[in-house]
Amino acid sequence: MSQNDKPAVAPFWKKGLAALTTAEWEQLCDGCGRCCLVKLEDEDTERIYFTSVGCKLLDMQSCRCTHYVGRKRQVPECIKLTPQKVDEISWLPPSCAYRLVADGKDLMWWHPLISGSFETVHEAGISVRGRVVALESDVEPDDLQDYLVSWPMRIPKRAKQKL
Repeated sequence: MSQNDKPAVAPFWKKGLAALTTAEWEQLCDGCGRCCLVKLEDEDTERIYFTSVGCKLLDMQSCRCTHYVGRKRQVPECIKLTPQKVDEISWLPPSCAYRLVADGKDLMWWHPLISGSFETVHEAGISVRGRVVALESDVEPDDLQDYLVSWPMRIPKRAKQKL
């Protein structure tokens, strides 16, 4: 290594979830909105099923929470993700940056920290943009089973390959 060469600095997420600062933790979210889909649990099997219905606070265009800081006051069942909960929550999609980092994997090409753009998560088909048919405030709870979908637990082909 010459005098002018600096050693490469590893991306902050390589240090592991528990070592992230609050700002780094927040940056790790790719903004897909999949965790903001209403989920149903089978009481007998404890299996989680996704619906195509979004949380009442989901902005369907940006795929972000409209009241992120105060979301727990408005949606008490909203789960605040922590490094410990990443290991406990079975329904985190395989594309989730928190899941990937917890599993020792790198971020995908479409993640804003890699691509430099918040739009690539939508271009790759990872986000819920265009796939949320209603917000939970517009659907009767008894009708949620009519909106079951499996795509949130899959990674689209176009997301696996760089466009």
